[in-house]
Amino acid sequence: MGTLHKVLIHFLILIISTVVNILFAQTADKIDWQEDLKTYRSSLEERHIHLFHSVTEGEFTKEWNTIYDRVDNLGDFQIILELMRLTRLVNDGHTAVSLRNVPIHRFPFEVKFIDQGWYVIKAGKTNENLLKLRLSAIDGVPVEEVMAKVSEVAQFVENEYSQSIRTGSYMNISELLLALDITKNEQEAVFTFLDPDNTEVKITLEAIDEASYHKTTDFVHVSSGVPEITKPNNPKFRYLWYAPIQGTKALYINFESYPTFAQMQVFGEELVGYISANQIKQVVIDMRNNGGGDLYVGVVLAYALNLADSIDWEKGVYVLTSNRTFSAGTSNAALFKQLLNAKVVGQPTGSNPSGYQDMDSFTLPNSKLTITYSKRLFRLSNQENTALQPDSLITETRSDLLKGTDTVLKELIKGLQ
Repeated sequence: MGTLHKVLIHFLILIISTVVNILFAQTADKIDWQEDLKTYRSSLEERHIHLFHSVTEGEFTKEWNTIYDRVDNLGDFQIILELMRLTRLVNDGHTAVSLRNVPIHRFPFEVKFIDQGWYVIKAGKTNENLLKLRLSAIDGVPVEEVMAKVSEVAQFVENEYSQSIRTGSYMNISELLLALDITKNEQEAVFTFLDPDNTEVKITLEAIDEASYHKTTDFVHVSSGVPEITKPNNPKFRYLWYAPIQGTKALYINFESYPTFAQMQVFGEELVGYISANQIKQVVIDMRNNGGGDLYVGVVLAYALNLADSIDWEKGVYVLTSNRTFSAGTSNAALFKQLLNAKVVGQPTGSNPSGYQDMDSFTLPNSKLTITYSKRLFRLSNQENTALQPDSLITETRSDLLKGTDTVLKELIKGLQ
């Protein structure tokens, strides 16, 4: 046998071996979705406090069977998408398919629904010019159609208000847009924006992986505020701090998230000391970006404030809420209304003060997909399955967005002393 023949034979063996290894690897990596679907269903039925509070067991089972029977004809993300549709039938904001363990990619911008339009509030620094522009289309698909498709599968939705917020947060996920037949390519898409003069701005953006998206600091944000409030330098917590409202005897408390129980006790003592020393008459508790946590820690704040005798307890306490106020944030806002005689100002909350809450989770064995569910039922309002409604409705405006002005605080401060 000649040298050339030996080389060719070795080459063919190498090629065949490589192909076989690839095929075996693909087989080994294939997700057993049928087992995962069984785990999904049995675990939800076992762990959720009342899985069928909105959807009947028969309806849920029918949809589950449809997915189970089709798994061999669906791609992995298509199965995840169908599970997201199914889970939405449960109809509580704590029962959801989380994408935390799914290797997704995002296009580098975020939008928010204001004045009947989707406006860019965050963008990569290289595309800073997109800030405050209105999204019009994705790969030629009108944004209204995009919104309709994404809103059907967006997770952690509890009412009409959170549906808008969650839809916006899913509108930049490349795998989702491709699976919904909105985009033509998973890696990039053409986005059409409108400037204030309604002139089209078209740009091709590439999706980046989730880890890089959240770790990078190469983003710019739309910021808004009022000149009367200045965030203190180096507060102990970036998500919980207070500052005087200039020109008034009022105090602003920014409450976006929760420290530990002990930390809130210390914060409350310092807060009451400041209120007493400065004879504060009015308190504004801003919970518009509070996504939830331990509502009992929030009660510690209410307890501390109740010790401040200088506050006008008849009409001097305000709680600000928005469609982004979720879970324990909503619960605490409802409790502050009762315990502190607070007036709720802003927008309806994104979750319901009476409903299924207290989230826990489990992981599917093969796909490692995380499923969350509700463990408790809270009743903090006389109204079922509806948001906490503000006593004074104030919504953001496009004109204030463009000027960097906080509409809610601007209007509220007008009435403070």
